[in-house]
Amino acid sequence: MDNSPQPVPSSSADVGIKPISQENMEIETYSVLNPDGSFDADRVPDLDDDEFRDLYRWMLVQRIYDNRATKLQRRGRLGTIASGRGQEASIVGSGYSLSLDDWIFPYGREASALLMHGLPLRDLLLYWRGVEDASKMRGANIVPLAISVGSHVPLATGKAWGMQLANEDTVTFTNLGDGATSTGAFHEGMNLAGVLGVPAVFFCLNNQYAISLPFDGQTNANTAAQKALAYGLDGIRVDGNDVLAVYNAVSRARERALEGNPVLVEAVTYRRGAHTTSDDPSRYRSEEEVEKWKDRDPLERYQAFLEETGRWEGIDEEAIREEVEAEFSEAVDAADAFEERGVEEIFDYLYEEMPPELERQLEDLRELLEEEPEMYDYIERRPKG
Repeated sequence: MDNSPQPVPSSSADVGIKPISQENMEIETYSVLNPDGSFDADRVPDLDDDEFRDLYRWMLVQRIYDNRATKLQRRGRLGTIASGRGQEASIVGSGYSLSLDDWIFPYGREASALLMHGLPLRDLLLYWRGVEDASKMRGANIVPLAISVGSHVPLATGKAWGMQLANEDTVTFTNLGDGATSTGAFHEGMNLAGVLGVPAVFFCLNNQYAISLPFDGQTNANTAAQKALAYGLDGIRVDGNDVLAVYNAVSRARERALEGNPVLVEAVTYRRGAHTTSDDPSRYRSEEEVEKWKDRDPLERYQAFLEETGRWEGIDEEAIREEVEAEFSEAVDAADAFEERGVEEIFDYLYEEMPPELERQLEDLRELLEEEPEMYDYIERRPKG
């Protein structure tokens, strides 16, 4: 047998093979507002004047929250946090389009969306202090934040599947960064969502960086939205600094998801702050780049629209700022007043019903602490700041 390498035949003949190429795809970046505040009147959503003004208020809430929370972290009163500065239109426009019955799977930057969905601000601050009670997300259809990048995508698909089986008229809404689209969990969750046709919306805030890695360094895809096609999902690409475009896009995505067509929405925006408060973005991007995106500020763009349509007169920005600042201060005071944990919490959450052996151990510990109170010096309780 001749095992020598065989020459590869070359042929320039056209035999009818036409590879699928992203270069042949035209993907629109949907918008309503232009950077100068001009707009497409036919695309303006059907909201009343108060709702248009409310969108601005929530974007202001996000910006004030990011500013105050960062200052608290710098003073050692919060743990590491992730700011949404520059992404306010994406965060607010998407959150405003949801029903309170929908389930949000957050990833860390979307403070305003969580607050408008019912999460108390005190609990959000407690979460960033490392208080696990806050992960219960009481009073809101919100699951704990996904610190492990992309890990929540399969969970959101699973939750949506359960809602589908229960014939619930709701969706799961998953916030994720562009870096998450390169994780295995993202692909598993998206694929299963497509196979099952679950009521799920996946919202990718493409802020141009996966920590320090630019978008074109972690994927060869021209867009994140086109990745939807590999799993049979709908894809939408939207200007993430245009709050009205994001509202329209996610509203439509939600409708499609309820019809059995899960959707991946890519919001093209920019992270003007650091990845987190432990990051130094000057090490991997230029100030000129940041300034370019600063000119596309989502609040200024939306303010121009409100002024052009005569709605700005009904907004007292200074009064809104004072109100939000006061609410934030009250939430900080409430977080400071949160009670310290008791020793029984070591045992409480291991089983639905505490077994006899753990009851015995708990009683032994209580007796020890009663007889030897100095032992409390060796027990670390919930940190308060």
